[in-house]
Amino acid sequence: MTTPQNGSVLEIRDLHVTVGEGDDAKEILRGVDLTVRAGETHAIMGPNGSGKSTLAYSIAGHPKYTITGGTVTLDGEDVLAMTVDERARAGLFLAMQYPVEVPGVSVSNFLRTAATAVKGEAPKLRTWVKDVKAEMAGLEMDPAFAERNVNEGFSGGEKKRHEILQMRLLKPRIAILDETDSGLDVDALRVVSEGVNRTRAEGEVGVLLITHYTRILRYIKPDFVHVFVAGRVVEEGGPELAEKLENEGYAAYVKDSNEQASAEKAAAEVVPS
Repeated sequence: MTTPQNGSVLEIRDLHVTVGEGDDAKEILRGVDLTVRAGETHAIMGPNGSGKSTLAYSIAGHPKYTITGGTVTLDGEDVLAMTVDERARAGLFLAMQYPVEVPGVSVSNFLRTAATAVKGEAPKLRTWVKDVKAEMAGLEMDPAFAERNVNEGFSGGEKKRHEILQMRLLKPRIAILDETDSGLDVDALRVVSEGVNRTRAEGEVGVLLITHYTRILRYIKPDFVHVFVAGRVVEEGGPELAEKLENEGYAAYVKDSNEQASAEKAAAEVVPS
């Protein structure tokens, strides 16, 4: 791990997030604390429904989620006060679990438009075309892919390669990868992981890797592992924690979380005399 002295820092403090409105509102994140620095790779692991993707989309500014408490800052700047495009310009990048189709927009046009929006000026065409071709080759993508419509008719592997292609070209400060391994065969997983590792080797980006499987961690070695259950980080450690999860699963953490929730509910129902 190489962490630049003046690298970017994403800080999440006591983050609470709900989904839905009024009586239907449900709290998903219940006090998340996390710090991601440039040069570090953090793996967020947990069972389905634990709130991992909610964390990713809340940081990115998805309107479905309501922040009810806590803070998110990037290099001291209030991320939650930024619009979605301002977050992207500030250096946040989200690789989505389910990338959306953009009919009528080619991959090449999409990428250049995104780069222009994030950097504030259009990249020089000659250099840009060269960079795109080089990155596509690194991800084993056919050059003809650039003229296809974004994610339209793409396989799972093609969609995820396109997400990593965006990351490589946009060069964010903090990259959030939401279940990038989902839907990938072993060859696509290797290629995508190599793309992430090339970015990590440059040492200028912090990576938040969200997954509930350990297989991607055989290719992308995390510096820190955080176990996420019921909207909270319940344990933290190094790569050895991922090995423990591979062997033991999440059952013990889920049981402890359920017991804690029951105790909290019982305490809340006690009426002082």
